[in-house]
Amino acid sequence: MYIVFAVASLSALGLVLGFMLGAASRYLKVAEHPLVDEIERLMPGSQCGQCGYPGCRPAAEALVAGTAPASLCPPGGRALAEQLANKLSIEVDLSGVKEDGPMVARVDESSCIGCTRCCKVCPTDALIGAPKQIHAVVADACIACGKCVDVCPTECLRMHPIRVTLRNWRWPSPETALEVARS
Repeated sequence: MYIVFAVASLSALGLVLGFMLGAASRYLKVAEHPLVDEIERLMPGSQCGQCGYPGCRPAAEALVAGTAPASLCPPGGRALAEQLANKLSIEVDLSGVKEDGPMVARVDESSCIGCTRCCKVCPTDALIGAPKQIHAVVADACIACGKCVDVCPTECLRMHPIRVTLRNWRWPSPETALEVARS
């Protein structure tokens, strides 16, 4: 008897609170600029921080506000800068945009001292290792932000281009092919 009453009261409480949360989300919704969502979808989404912002969403908000240049995203490269400039209808200076292609960090084991400085700054935890042991890079998790290279005291970490293999090769985007054909 007590169990039925407890289950019924918790179910009723859950339903009432669920309806209250639904109503609150509808009436207290904060309206955001729809262009921010579109720009965020264009960005790589790696949340690497190379642009100076903590993630792609704050970078998109800065672009819409006009406080950041269209060429702020190094992983996106020249193609993303052009897309952002077209979307925002602004001029972009592409002279400072480097097009390195996909990169990954690699450790030279002969000079790694195991200081763990690289592990502390990696935003995706792509570096594995322990103090006073050789470190390694998980290539699938590396977003090529270069933060580990900057803090390495022995310069054993370097950025290398990713070799194209059958495992990581991708078809080119149809949108990119259409844009090239129109030019």
